[in-house]
Parts: sequence; C-alpha cells; structure tokens
Amino acid sequence: MEPDEQGFCEANGISLYYETYGQGRPLVLVHGGGSSFRFDYRELAVRLRDRYRLIGIDLQNHGRSGHRQEPETFEQDARDVIAVVEKLGIAKAFFMGFSNGGNTVMQIAHLSPAMAEKLIVASSFYKREGMADGFFEGMNLATIDFMPQVLKENFLSLNPDQSALMNMFEKDSRRMIGFRDWDKSVLRQIKAQVLFIAGDRDVMKAGHVAEMCREVPGARLMILPAGHGHYMMADESGHTDQALIDFTAAQICRFLDAKQPFT
Repeated sequence: MEPDEQGFCEANGISLYYETYGQGRPLVLVHGGGSSFRFDYRELAVRLRDRYRLIGIDLQNHGRSGHRQEPETFEQDARDVIAVVEKLGIAKAFFMGFSNGGNTVMQIAHLSPAMAEKLIVASSFYKREGMADGFFEGMNLATIDFMPQVLKENFLSLNPDQSALMNMFEKDSRRMIGFRDWDKSVLRQIKAQVLFIAGDRDVMKAGHVAEMCREVPGARLMILPAGHGHYMMADESGHTDQALIDFTAAQICRFLDAKQPFT
C-alpha cells in the first residue's frame, strides 16, 4: 500500500507523520492506542481510497511521529490532528477514529465543530463503566509484557527504539488508568452527524455504545458480529474476515455519501 503523499508536519511542538491516499472529499483516519495508522486502517484504506482522499496520521508517541514527555490526553491528540489537517489546507473533513482514536475524533468535534463534517466513532467509550468488567483492574496490573506482540513488532518496525516503545506503552497505559468520565455535554454538543460502530464482543459494552448514540443528536448505531475492531482488521489470531470488512466499508460509504441524515 503506497501512499500518494507522505511526510511530517510540525504541529504543537512535535513532528507528526502523515500519509494521504486517493482523491475526493477528505476522510481523516485516527488510530487506536498502541498502534499506528497503517496497522489499524490497512484493510479499510484499500477499500476506501478510490472514494475519498484519505489522511492517516500517527499520533504523538506512536508510529513514526515524535514523542512528548508530558502525559497524553485525548484533547491534545485532537489538537494535534486539527493542526495537521489545517496545515494540509483542509477546512472541513470527515473523521473516523478507532478505539482511543474514537475519543480523539469526538474531542475534535467538540473543539473544532466547524472542521468536523461527519464522524465515525468505532469501538470507543466515554465513561469507565462502559468498559468490559475488570478492564481497569487489568490495566492497573499491566506491564509491557502484556502488550500484544504484534503491536510491539509494528511499533519497532516504524521506530526501532526500545525506549520509545516503553514511553508509548507507559503514556497510553497511564491515560487509560487515569481516565475520568466525560460529562454528557461533550456528546450532546457534537453538531456533526455521527455513526457509532462496535462489535458484539468488544472491550466496551454494546449498551454503553448505544447510550453514547442516544446522547448525540441524530446519531446512528451499528453493532457488528466481531471483537475489538475485527470488523475492520485482523483478529488476535491473524484471521481477517474479508466479507465483514467489505460490509463495514460499504456502510461507511453509505453514511458518508448520504445527502440527508443517515437512516
């Protein structure tokens, strides 16, 4: 998968790596914790690049992007993405965020409502109680040895610095351990049309994602037969459900291309 354009943007005191694919209306793709743009969106990018101009960004402390010593916040990630999009000369875009990236794109809509035309929030949450039972207890005990090997290998293939890998793991872990519930106003004030996606065996409860959908005016919900993100990428065993990902991509296009509110 070769990008049409790739490079680094200096934004908010850090160097952020980005890639673009295709032509058309811009769709910004924001990856999840411990990951990178290509790892999370490889399958969807192949399916969507002929329909949209895809902009994939590696967030702070991830992939090829620079690192900060300050704690990570979703608000800072949102400001970083907004800065890169502005530097690319884009005033308005679609945004899709997976897992922690979903939190980031909701913050983008909150911080820069004029930029966010439509949002796809995939496998995300806004309250601690929305995660699977025992999730945060497990996070408190986690060490880098618990990080999936495929994610460690992906990071080191992009940045072969073990200390950077540890920085990413510690920053991501501390953000989740210290996560505080968002006020419902963050969701209720989103002006963009939103499609929430989750798997029926996801790490966040399907009922919680449905609650989020109810809080955002006019939002839509799609629950798919999958684990965490397996409707858009391979599962833990490496199996890729191509038919399910085809379906996800088709529904994404249907939502983004709809002239009227999606039904």
